[in-house]
Order: sequence, then structure tokens, then C-alpha cells
Amino acid sequence: MLWKGDLVQKSDVSVSPDDRGYVFGDGIYEVFRVYNGRFFEKAAHLDRLERTAHGTKLKLPWTMPELSELLDRLLEKEGTQESILYMQITRGEAPRIHQFPKDVEPVLLAYCKDYPRPVAVMENGITAVTLEDIRWLRCDLKTLNLLPNTMAKQEALDRGADDVIWHRGGTVTECSASNVMMVKDGVIRTHPANHLILHGVTRAFVLKLARQLELPALEKPFTLDELANADELFLTGTTVEVTPIVAVDGRPVGSGKPGTVTRQLQRAFAEAIALV
Repeated sequence: MLWKGDLVQKSDVSVSPDDRGYVFGDGIYEVFRVYNGRFFEKAAHLDRLERTAHGTKLKLPWTMPELSELLDRLLEKEGTQESILYMQITRGEAPRIHQFPKDVEPVLLAYCKDYPRPVAVMENGITAVTLEDIRWLRCDLKTLNLLPNTMAKQEALDRGADDVIWHRGGTVTECSASNVMMVKDGVIRTHPANHLILHGVTRAFVLKLARQLELPALEKPFTLDELANADELFLTGTTVEVTPIVAVDGRPVGSGKPGTVTRQLQRAFAEAIALV
């Protein structure tokens, strides 16, 4: 593990009860994907981490190149080939006060975890349910405050589905831990990257793949009514790659099977990570 800049054993890590990440969820995080022992879209993840730090007024004592080097050291030590690397940075340890404390040192934690590609899930697809998105209005910041996401995920499981599709007043936003895209008449649509969704690294990569494949792709909101008439639906994310959604609220999406556009993007994604 990486703890406060040093490589240590998990048993050596001790979180203070005064850590603002523990008390307030006052921190930021990133999840990096590792293929063939190398990072995938590492620079994009670090860029988002820097934006989130700025958006939460968390002053980092490291530059992005310095953080990148620390992550390289961790990955080299772990020697994993197909994994995720989780990193979080809290604002630091301080007495419990709501305002940001002064002169505190942010606390860095990172570790690797073996994570094979979800091939079977991507082949067969998942089911989802819709749910009103009542989270705060800075969903573009990747912070530790994930209780709404975990509650939504559990709601989906309790209703016999795999994930939730959030909407705000009928306009679809995203899923519990990923972005969502629909296909209608060959055109891909997904919510714009504004404050209402997380700006997914895989989302951006898939949109780039769509352009390369000359598939029409629009960053344009769509409604629950449009979703109900979609030909295809899929989610994108670091751990899920391009995963089809074959049913929503108990109704099949299109034919009820992964569609041709989704399959094209899956193949292109697999070809891209083979070159990492």
C-alpha cells in the first residue's frame, strides 16, 4: 500500500479518528485501471483528480508528476497485470470543525487490487431501474461522499436489478458508479459533461472511439420517454468498460440483447487496451 507517500504493509496503516475523510467524507479519490501491467488513461485520471482538488479547495502538497511517480512505484511493487489502483486523498487530520482547517497535511492512501475484465457481464448485459436523482449539484467532483451512490446501488439490488439509472425531473443523468449512453437510429447520446454528472474517463474514451468509428455521438440530454424507446443502452466506466443494459424497469431495451453499436464499441475498446 501507499500511505502518506511511503510504501507500507496494510497492517501498518492507522487512520486517525480526527481524519476529515473519516469524520466528514472530506476528501477526493480516483480509480485507475491497469491492463497488461500498465496504466490506462492515467493522465486523464490525474487531470480529473487535479480538477476535483481545485473544486473542493484541497491544496495538494504534490504536483501531478510527483503523484504519478508515486503510483508508478506502487504498481511496480505490486506487480499486478490486470487490476484497479484506488487512490484517495483526505484534507488531513484536525479537530472536528466544519470550516476547512489551516496548516494541515493531506493524507494519501493508495492500493492495488486484482480485477479481471468483466467479460461475462459485458457479453450478456445487465438490468437497471430508474430513480430520481436527488444528490447534490456538484456531481462532477469525485469526492468521498458516496452514500447516495451506495444507497442507489442497494435500491437497484433490492428491486431485483443490477444498477440504477438516475434522472432529474425525467432527464437521464448517469448510473450509480458509471455513465450511461443510449442509441437510437444509430445515434449515440449521453448527458453533457456538466455539474450534474461525473466526467467519466471511460466515457470520454468511448466518445473518442465512436468518432474514430464514424458513429454519430451527441453529448445531448435524453429523457425517460426517449430511454424507453431506445434501440440500445449501455454504461461506461473504469471497472465496467462498455457494458450493455438489456432491460430497464422490467422492460427490454430494444431486442432485449446487446446491440450492434454496443458490440462495435466493445470490440474497439478491447483492441485499444491490447495496445496499452
